[in-house]
Amino acid sequence: MTTTITPDAMSDEVAPRPHRSSPAPTPSPSGTDAVVVDGLTKRYGSRTAVDDVSFSIPSGTVAGLIGPNGAGKTTIMAMLLGLVRPTSGDATVLGAPIAHRADYLSRVGALIEGPAFHPGVSGVDNLRSLAVLGGFGDRRAEIDGLIDVVGLTGRGGDRYGSYSLGMKQRLGIAASLLGDPDLVILDEPTNGLDPMGMQDIRNLIREISGARDRSGTGSRRTVLVSSHLLSELEQVCDWLIVLDRGGLVHLGTPASLGGTADTLVVRPDDAMRLADLAVIVGSANLPTDTVDDTVVVTLDTDVGKDEVRRLAGEINRRSHAAGIVLTELHHRQADLEARYLNLVNNGIGRIAPSEAAGVPVQRAPRASRGSSGTGGRSASGAHRSRSLRGRGTQQNGAAS
Repeated sequence: MTTTITPDAMSDEVAPRPHRSSPAPTPSPSGTDAVVVDGLTKRYGSRTAVDDVSFSIPSGTVAGLIGPNGAGKTTIMAMLLGLVRPTSGDATVLGAPIAHRADYLSRVGALIEGPAFHPGVSGVDNLRSLAVLGGFGDRRAEIDGLIDVVGLTGRGGDRYGSYSLGMKQRLGIAASLLGDPDLVILDEPTNGLDPMGMQDIRNLIREISGARDRSGTGSRRTVLVSSHLLSELEQVCDWLIVLDRGGLVHLGTPASLGGTADTLVVRPDDAMRLADLAVIVGSANLPTDTVDDTVVVTLDTDVGKDEVRRLAGEINRRSHAAGIVLTELHHRQADLEARYLNLVNNGIGRIAPSEAAGVPVQRAPRASRGSSGTGGRSASGAHRSRSLRGRGTQQNGAAS
């Protein structure tokens, strides 16, 4: 069953309804960040689900909220949507504070936990019901377009109960796009899908992020998408937020995550010429090493692809001139997954709020595993969160 969420009808976990006499919030004058999180914390008794997390998401980016199961991803998304009340801290979404959720919910579309539709009703009719509940009216033309966008052409009239898992995820994403939102929040949309389904969802995320927002400025739509696997998101995200045990451990572009450095691997046909090859490669004045009958060149972090190609060509030309036949010459890119696993598994400290804001400070000590967790998955019965355990939620403005 689909849960309906309006700015004025929230679960008992969320903040109280704002008084009508409260002054309207002032939007951020810069307009450069779609989401700003400042010290958000959520505790359930003695358990800390989210621990003093601060980050920002630039407008027009595809931001990946990444972390292992239990890191606090869904809880953060639920707090941004007004589904869960923070214990402390604050955040702004599209320039409005989360305490004034009525000022931004109509511009936000979301799929939290997983799609939840009536199984005996067609995909199109499920979307039409959500559009009416959300105050968008019966937008049949828009819905038909969304069915095409998410790859359900020809299946919109079929019962939702007959859909595969991937098709259900697609319909959930279509629901999050009702009303042409400026910000779309997707909670693990590839969860449970096969490799082909994962690739299709990644392509869909690229497509919806490129859509123009309603401001008429031609800006890209901002997308916040979560996953516990970096490999699922690194191909589509241009901003990464890495969480572990409720705390922030990395914030920035995929390139800033680092990982192992890019390398150029060169292998001669004759292993006896390895020393000669090392001399040729070493003339590039870059760190080199010999590993398993290969010469490995460690590239500078700021070396572009054109420079790598030029270097590879020069090594190939000089090797040929010296009578050395190369059987391998390739650019091995940095292993972001290894860096991610190092962050979450090997005791890397958390990022303090002031560091996340760009002020270099010392990293806070890492909390013990027993003191934190997600406090469960987000979302909802019709009027209560059931300690963040329940059915999936679609939200787009007033509809969910």
